[in-house]
Amino acid sequence: MQIDPRQPIPIYFQLKTLIFEEILAGTYPPGSRLPTEHELCERLGVSRTPVSRALSELADEGVIVRKRRSGTFVNPHWGPRPGARGELRVIVSDKGFEDQIVAAEQPPVGANVAVVPFADLRRTLTLAVAEGLAPDLAVIDSVWMKEMGESGFLWDLRELDEDWVNQELSPDLLPPFTATESEPVYGAVAEANVAGMWYRRDVLGEAGVMAPTSWNELITVSQAIADYDPSINPLVMPGGTRAGETTTYCLLALLATNAVAVFADGSVALDSDGTVEALRLVRTLVETGLMPSEVVGYEWDRAIGHLARRRAAMSFGGSYEARSLATASDVAIDELDDIYGFVPMPAGPRGRIASVAGGMAYAVFRQTKRPQLALSLLRSAVSAESLARLARSTSKIPTRRSAVEIVKDEKPFVAQTAVILEQAFMRPETEMYHHVSLQLQLMLEHVITLQLPPAAAAGRASEHIGAITGMKVHHAAF
Repeated sequence: MQIDPRQPIPIYFQLKTLIFEEILAGTYPPGSRLPTEHELCERLGVSRTPVSRALSELADEGVIVRKRRSGTFVNPHWGPRPGARGELRVIVSDKGFEDQIVAAEQPPVGANVAVVPFADLRRTLTLAVAEGLAPDLAVIDSVWMKEMGESGFLWDLRELDEDWVNQELSPDLLPPFTATESEPVYGAVAEANVAGMWYRRDVLGEAGVMAPTSWNELITVSQAIADYDPSINPLVMPGGTRAGETTTYCLLALLATNAVAVFADGSVALDSDGTVEALRLVRTLVETGLMPSEVVGYEWDRAIGHLARRRAAMSFGGSYEARSLATASDVAIDELDDIYGFVPMPAGPRGRIASVAGGMAYAVFRQTKRPQLALSLLRSAVSAESLARLARSTSKIPTRRSAVEIVKDEKPFVAQTAVILEQAFMRPETEMYHHVSLQLQLMLEHVITLQLPPAAAAGRASEHIGAITGMKVHHAAF
């Protein structure tokens, strides 16, 4: 691998071409790890800037996959794989799903599984579809199913096996993931989670308070914690675009506690008194020092990290964070309840305690040449026994009632959050969800950074969402 700075071709492009050629030549086969940016800089005698740009462009083109804290790897699904005609190509978002697929596959099904971090999952899948290299089966965010299905990416599972969907899967699903017989089913949700509030039992106990159940109590409890120990942030949350969908997830749950929906009666209903009140609550928490303004720059897992290190007493987040919280706290996941509590979001003045449901689903892509084989693997992966195994290792909620029954006695946290799930709201279903989610993140970010007052932020986000979806915007009179 050599770079010639005397050539008129930019250094980053030379490097990108060299890496690409070495991948094609087999120097770095599918799934293999590439040298680090530092190693490439030392080997080639170039600065980090062109190296970073070359790798970024290869990642954007789907040739390589960058995994946080692990390194950069050749995409196992990129390009042809000699001798791999009989295998199913599967993309999952974490090792838990990889283990589930390995346990579910049966001969003659061979699964070539690639793990793509959630932050890169959507881009990786859409790029693969565009290049005609879609996987046979993939794990996707449940809120993407409608958009990807109606865009022609995914099979309606009823087209592949209507009896299994109608007679076995659908009757066994927990709400809110059930579907009517007239609705297409673009995937099978394998695990679910709910938004809520984590809290440290020790800090609240030492401050002489209990977990809040209303917004007023949230402020009172936060103030009591601040008075008890000023070094502990009373409340943290993912608060901006850097945390991506995690920010949207928490914000939607907060809005739901005040009876706010993004869409209602075929129009954008976000610009309402309830939304403004929710945003004022957030601004009040920041302005009074009960929540740090730095939350606007948090990555998706930073808030829960502060909770684990006793830098925060309460954190808005999701039940899916149980495993990360246990790891950060150096305790077994089944011992988590001794240290932390998890409850739905406190009730706003117009609503009630509430939660929002999320989850990851297995979907069969229409580009597959073996849809029935892919469905067979999907059915094994979402069997009650398979979902129960996943719940045991992750404490995420299995979406089938029969699976909850299997684990409820040994996994009290799963049983508790399954009850919350049955009353949870769904994130708004729209073909443009990804863009709508970004506008919600920006709305919160503008309020926390004081760029816009709550009413203006709600109005601006509503107008942008209306432009994105083509829906009429309903404005409340303030």
